Amino acid sequence: MTWTEIILFVAVFAIAWLILYLRGVFEPKVKYQSDRRLLLDDPNFLPLFVGFSGSFLTQAHISGFWSQPDQIYAARLAAIREAQHLIQFETFFMTPGLRANEFADALINQAIAGVRVEILVDHSGTLKMSSSYWKRLRSAGVEVRFFHPPKLKMPLQYLSRTHRKLLIIDGAIAFIGGAGVSDNWDGDPNIGDTAPWFDCEIRLESNIVPVLVGVFRRHWLYEGGKASGGYFPPQQSSIEAKPMLVVPHDAESKISSINALFWFSLQAAQQRIWIASPYFLLDHNTRTALIQAKKRGVDVRVVTTSARNDKPFVYYAVRERYRYLLPTGIEIYEYQPSMIHVKLMLVDRDWISFGSANFDPRSFYHNDELNLAWFDPDLATTIEKLLLEAFEKSDRIEQSSWRHRPWWQKLIGRCFLLLRWQL
Repeated sequence: MTWTEIILFVAVFAIAWLILYLRGVFEPKVKYQSDRRLLLDDPNFLPLFVGFSGSFLTQAHISGFWSQPDQIYAARLAAIREAQHLIQFETFFMTPGLRANEFADALINQAIAGVRVEILVDHSGTLKMSSSYWKRLRSAGVEVRFFHPPKLKMPLQYLSRTHRKLLIIDGAIAFIGGAGVSDNWDGDPNIGDTAPWFDCEIRLESNIVPVLVGVFRRHWLYEGGKASGGYFPPQQSSIEAKPMLVVPHDAESKISSINALFWFSLQAAQQRIWIASPYFLLDHNTRTALIQAKKRGVDVRVVTTSARNDKPFVYYAVRERYRYLLPTGIEIYEYQPSMIHVKLMLVDRDWISFGSANFDPRSFYHNDELNLAWFDPDLATTIEKLLLEAFEKSDRIEQSSWRHRPWWQKLIGRCFLLLRWQL
């Protein structure tokens, strides 16, 4: 190696270290410790969690739940076409294709008809979209804003993203889930998919909708948008609503609301913890809570991505961390038909966590996320069936076969674990 190459290597390493340093990667994270477990049926569980995480406790009526991309996109488009006053949409990921074109057509038609349309998209997650796409929307009257576009005065801000997926129609109904606007969800042959991606979406009504409008407006105003007068129809007293937590995480917060949500849920478990997450890269808090739950006799199962995934380097990094989980008896399943993208957790009989956040450091500390958490015996039955089907379509990872994975997978995984805070 020449002196020029050595100097270049040192310079690249120094720049990378400096970026991580300025991002706060080396700052000690909050470690959750408690001398007493707070169970789900404890009357103080929800109030304590709300106060600790800065979440909102409201009422919600669930009027739809879908687990297939065709169903998700059809429900979104139908709601957009029925809008009378205001459409608000925030998302992280979009790519050119049929789904993006259908989405644009529906928004343009409504904007021309006089409906106010506000679109907030993450700049990093929509880089593949052409400028002509946004120009077409704006020409029809759609207001488009980008979250954290590149700024010379704050260059590292670009690494923080909005990972939320939120659609609100007329202040009356809201959709939350994991799906972006992309043909990828229909199955990506480039990564070996043999079926559509596994993802979910939920439709909500009642008091929760104005809360979600407020969550959307924080980002909208932050990126220079103007808060409209809004439209909130009278609440229908006949709608049966139940308590629900809205857990919005702001990446600038030193306490991760998402990390708190997962830890509080895991430490409370007494019978089961079933998790579906694509990028299962646990931090110290969630890993310790999961292992302790298993030692208590809790049924712990995790379904995550297989080699069919959109981020192979993350996949190999995730597999390196199996070393902490497999010896305890925690069951890990890798979903085989396609990419798994749903972010879902079922604890004990009916405690549900659902939304945009993954079980990884980026969702905990570097993304703005939006999750919901609530008790729901009825939907829990549907989710239980959905997860059982996912387990059946997956390969369970055995410790013996995991140990004999190829050396090159180990090398890639260990190298990318060094970058786990940015994956």
